[in-house]
Amino acid sequence: MIHDQSLKIYQHAKELMPGGVNSAARAFGAVGGSPIVFERAKGPHLFDVDGQQYLDYIGSWGPMILGHCHPEVVDAVQRAASEGMTYGAPTPRENRLAEQIIDAVDSIEMVRLVNSGTEATMSALRVARGATGREKVVKFAGNYHGHVDSLLVSAGSAAATLGVPNSPGVTEGTARDTVVMPYNDCGAIAQLFQEQGDEIAAVILEPVVGNMGTVPATEAFMTTVRDVTEKSGAVMIVDEVMTGFRVAFGGAQSLYGVRPDMTTLGKIVGGGMPLGAFGGRRDLMQHVLPAGKVFQAGTLSGNPVATAAGSTTLRLLKEQDPYPYLEDICAKLETGLQAAADQHGVAAVTQRVGSMLTLFFNPNPVTDWDSASRSNTDHYSKYFWKLIEQGIYMPCSQFEALFVSATHTEAHVQETIDAAHQALSQLASDG
Repeated sequence: MIHDQSLKIYQHAKELMPGGVNSAARAFGAVGGSPIVFERAKGPHLFDVDGQQYLDYIGSWGPMILGHCHPEVVDAVQRAASEGMTYGAPTPRENRLAEQIIDAVDSIEMVRLVNSGTEATMSALRVARGATGREKVVKFAGNYHGHVDSLLVSAGSAAATLGVPNSPGVTEGTARDTVVMPYNDCGAIAQLFQEQGDEIAAVILEPVVGNMGTVPATEAFMTTVRDVTEKSGAVMIVDEVMTGFRVAFGGAQSLYGVRPDMTTLGKIVGGGMPLGAFGGRRDLMQHVLPAGKVFQAGTLSGNPVATAAGSTTLRLLKEQDPYPYLEDICAKLETGLQAAADQHGVAAVTQRVGSMLTLFFNPNPVTDWDSASRSNTDHYSKYFWKLIEQGIYMPCSQFEALFVSATHTEAHVQETIDAAHQALSQLASDG
């Protein structure tokens, strides 16, 4: 495929923006080459500035579960925009979206709307610390919760270690109160709480990780986290920015049957517009200003355009219930990709939850960051570009989940499987 215009625009962008992008995930750093620049999208397809069409398996990193430019969502956004982009004051649409979230997610009794998933996780941690009077928070290696200072930390060699910054600009003091633990390790988290439980304000985790590829928590792990936090008085925060309304209408927590104290949401909840939310037990949420003393505010939070997109999306998901279809069609993609890898002798394993899926170039199942990091990223990079040549747009990193939308058809899935056969065959031949 020809990407002359994309390259020209990207080279200009590098003079204007750091790395030529407004989010590091778009820079193709994990697969090499220059990013493709897009100008429009429709249904399951993206169209680049060179006039080429791609079958899209990113969906803006998850939000576009109904496909791009769903007519009812577009209409709702246009009507809302025509009435005013933002007021900096309450609107009826905020109430409507809040009611929809509370109705859908059983553990959320009250909710606060914000502008992004990062804001949601940052605010939830502040509430947990304010409510408990404790300082330490626990996260898990390989889980991503946005670019919050206290969560941009990496683990040391010990099973449980106080975090150290893995980004310049994050101070050691900020990271010092973050404990990084191995994901899916019941014994490690139980031991940590036995030793330090009365110092821990919160545990935050993704029930299905999407930023080290698709890695689900085990039922035992989710149950263990719930048990130790409940006994110690720590707040269990389930980060469903990616999984909320994606793997199930009630989020991943509805699949596990675990009721967290707080939940963070983003992506689908905004219907493609910038919107996030955090919510949970009423007594915890009453700590948030102005009901309580924990400060949180945002000029554009709950703005009418974003709430129109989010509310319409949630209404359509409830009315149309695409989840059985998404389960079926993504299962077909999972089976087809695994069969292609097996047929061509490429060491790979597919992992899926609902309409989230990853083909790991790894001979073994991936359960945590240690096992994910043993994936062959060079193979993934070659696979990515061979699919691009055939008009299939996959995540530009081995460690990002792909997403299927309700507008992907069986024909689209078969087209993808056929392209994967060709890409994996070439990969096997190249050695």
